[in-house]
Amino acid sequence: MEQIPGNKGFLRNSWYVAAFDNEVGSEPLARMFLNEPVVLYRDEAGAAVALEDRCCHRHLPLSQGNVIGDVLQCGYHGLEFDRTGACVRVPGQSQIPPEAKIRSYPVTEKWNWIWIWMGDPARADESLIPDWHWVEDEGWRTVKGNGGKPLPVDCNYQLVSDNLLDISHLSYVHTSSIGNGAIMDFPIKTERLNREIRMSRIVMDRPPAPFWGWAGKFKGNVDRWLVTSCEMPAFVVNDAVSVELGTDMRAGHRDHGVEMRVLNAPTPETDTTCHYFYAHARNFGLDDPDVQNAYLTQFTEVFLEDKFVLEGQQRMMNLKPGATEIDINSDAPSIAARRLLGELIDAEQAELMSGAAE
Repeated sequence: MEQIPGNKGFLRNSWYVAAFDNEVGSEPLARMFLNEPVVLYRDEAGAAVALEDRCCHRHLPLSQGNVIGDVLQCGYHGLEFDRTGACVRVPGQSQIPPEAKIRSYPVTEKWNWIWIWMGDPARADESLIPDWHWVEDEGWRTVKGNGGKPLPVDCNYQLVSDNLLDISHLSYVHTSSIGNGAIMDFPIKTERLNREIRMSRIVMDRPPAPFWGWAGKFKGNVDRWLVTSCEMPAFVVNDAVSVELGTDMRAGHRDHGVEMRVLNAPTPETDTTCHYFYAHARNFGLDDPDVQNAYLTQFTEVFLEDKFVLEGQQRMMNLKPGATEIDINSDAPSIAARRLLGELIDAEQAELMSGAAE
């Protein structure tokens, strides 16, 4: 299989999810992204701020300090930094050293998440945030994953994308909830669309998976639509639908079934760990407490099943780096995604080297 992108660096000129909107307030929040320590907080107006989590005086993490109004105060000697990373006060002296500054990162809020741009601030383009409008659409309800906190997973974030693009694992990992053996009876289709890889598997006239049978109250076999789209670097939407046999499965025509969108945004923490942000948007059972509880509990268990598998993979990869692995047909979408991401990383690094040489 293609090399894990984390082994060749990260795509830096991209947005990544930094936190759920409810996580960040007037207390500093420490997070690591792409091997870089970052501190998040909100200013007096409620706007999110992201700074390098390091005082430029004696290197104490600023997350061990305090938010005072709009500034972040170091907990060691009291230096204060504004949202641009500039030091605006040094206690005990009137002049501030001109090099007293730290890095700041562009941030924006959308779809219940705070997004951070880890690359060149001048290139931060909000149009590159995926269009996950279901979060705000009438007729849909969204449940934040893992109680409104990222699920920590000790694996390279690209293994999460692999898992989401290869739904054959539903037949073995999630047999009690969203999977059954019927998935394996039907082929996959892989498409490459600019910065996106799309996987499709259409399952016709088969028994519903346990959760879908319960949610849709189906009396017999169903038709099932399983389409996964991965926008680079790792923004993955699972379009999951089960409908009455022989009825329309196209988006906007699913009147005889149930559907949801699983929104996945694994953010690299280090080369071998990630923050797994996810949410579920659905258009059925909006006011049904049993359905809501299923998303709060049952689907947490589904993601913990994935976590168990992903961390097992990474442990073996750490123990036996470079060990031979084979590919099978269901790997086609994840291979395509790794290849596309690798090309984008290579192009970005080549541009940086070219600029440095000039």
